[in-house]
Amino acid sequence: MPTSCQRAAARPAVGHAGPVSTPDRLVTDRERRARLARRHALHPDHRVRDTLAATRAMTVLHATEASSVHLAVQARTDQPVTEVERALYEERSVVKQLAMRRTLFAFPRDLLPAALGSAAARVAAEQRRLVARDVEQYGIAPDGQAWLEQACAAVLDHLGSTGPRTARQLREELPALAGTVTYALDRKYGGTLHIAPRVLTTLGAEGLIVRGRGDGHWRTSRPTWTLGAEWLGAPVTPASSREGYAELVRRWLRTFGPGTLEDVQWWLGSTKTAARTALADVDAVEVGLERGRTGWLLPDDLEEAPDVEPWAALLPSLDPTTMGWKERDFYLDPRRTAYLFDSNGNGGTTAWWDGQVVGAWVQDPEGVVRVVPAPGVDLGADARRALDATAGRLTTWLDGTVISNIYKSALMKGERLP
Repeated sequence: MPTSCQRAAARPAVGHAGPVSTPDRLVTDRERRARLARRHALHPDHRVRDTLAATRAMTVLHATEASSVHLAVQARTDQPVTEVERALYEERSVVKQLAMRRTLFAFPRDLLPAALGSAAARVAAEQRRLVARDVEQYGIAPDGQAWLEQACAAVLDHLGSTGPRTARQLREELPALAGTVTYALDRKYGGTLHIAPRVLTTLGAEGLIVRGRGDGHWRTSRPTWTLGAEWLGAPVTPASSREGYAELVRRWLRTFGPGTLEDVQWWLGSTKTAARTALADVDAVEVGLERGRTGWLLPDDLEEAPDVEPWAALLPSLDPTTMGWKERDFYLDPRRTAYLFDSNGNGGTTAWWDGQVVGAWVQDPEGVVRVVPAPGVDLGADARRALDATAGRLTTWLDGTVISNIYKSALMKGERLP
């Protein structure tokens, strides 16, 4: 008699012809948390050896905040800061690239073709449209597309002759980048801003330029821009859009599966059609989830995952584990979301106990890390002891460095919500 996994594997995947039946394989919340502990290299017994291995384990690492990559690696390895820097800027085995949801990630180098042909290409096309529109709307030039083409060409020519440059240096050295836009004066992110960084963002999304070594401390964001082909030793040939999305989803399922169609679409920042097609292209198999949801796994990844011993972890703002799914009920009590995510859905620092988010972490002026439980969370003695030990490990690793977070949650700021 076939096992439940064999019956599930024989069933048509999403997007294939034929009816989709109720899945026989149920992946419980507890099992999903056990998979997370191992695959995300967060359980102390399952940490990985280095920065590249940590990045591969997570498919990509969030890199929006300057310190995100370093802290994400710290949670999953025993490597010091210097080894993270080596992977990023000397070996260049991990490369920062704007891609899914217009978010900056650190990619394993071999995943760049897939990203550049799919998620990054989608972002780049949208950025070209928006920059050209604003160039015309704010009177920088009458033909926005022509202006953008000339500005991009000027940047590429200049970097080819001068070598790495910061955004400020490029703006000051290239008249072609002159111009400002004024918007959203009633918002924190609004004001009168130079158009030049948006040109660099567009070229970065296209992979023509990359963020190289920072011009400052590793916790600050002042990258130098370098020609992509020069940084990597050769141009990267993008995959086709369909092939790229399929490869991204294949790796996402290996890291985050099972996940729902909505999870996949949200993480990719794609259309639902593109997400469905990618799931079909990797022969994803339907499985049941708690709360009546349907998830998807790779066809060779259907065996039940054994449980793990309780574990503790402290993750940085926008960590890929925190931000890996749209539907987070299996590891995050919805009542805690407002304390741990800002109004735009950006996750702050998180404290984890046995596969669930139980709070945040902060530092004092001397750099000592302290765990802040979420309202309503009663940490038992075992959890408190393990989290305190993890906080001590992070304090030692930081060695007095105090992290400045852009995305601070209410819990990090000590705010009490109604």
